[in-house]
Amino acid sequence: MYFCTITCYQWLPLIEESQTYDAVYQWFNHLIKDDCQITGYIIMPNHLHVLLYPTHPVKSLNQLVGEGKRFIAYEIVKGLEQHGKSSLLEKLRNGVRAKERIKGKKHQVFRLSFDARRCFNEKMLEQKLSYIHHNPVKGKWSLVDDYVNYPYSSANYYETGKLGPVAITHYKELGKD
Repeated sequence: MYFCTITCYQWLPLIEESQTYDAVYQWFNHLIKDDCQITGYIIMPNHLHVLLYPTHPVKSLNQLVGEGKRFIAYEIVKGLEQHGKSSLLEKLRNGVRAKERIKGKKHQVFRLSFDARRCFNEKMLEQKLSYIHHNPVKGKWSLVDDYVNYPYSSANYYETGKLGPVAITHYKELGKD
């Protein structure tokens, strides 16, 4: 089980500004088809967290996340273009390193790396799940009054059992078929 974090370039609220929450869901569902189980997630305006369990990985974690970042980046750029967010697009163009520009890269949508922490036990998994679910009500965010009501999270599933747009595997069911 991995606790993965993908962060937008310069912590810009690109997911919110481009309204590409559905693109993240599409990637999550693609991961599930690639023999991964998702046990929790949160999609914030400028980053996302996912608890990911590759059950029979054909691809490495780097490949799985890299493919997702590319797919979501294209969707974010398309969404920013559709919403007329030219100043954000300019920032993303200016963020591309010369070496990457030569290779044809046009926009720097995400930080170059992503963070992945292996969850070694149930206690750590529960701590990470609690952290991601409480993200929208902590610190500067205050996106909702009750974290269960945040629409881009698996919190509602864990509180009510109702599945959202992603087929969550409860962490207590991991590895069961």
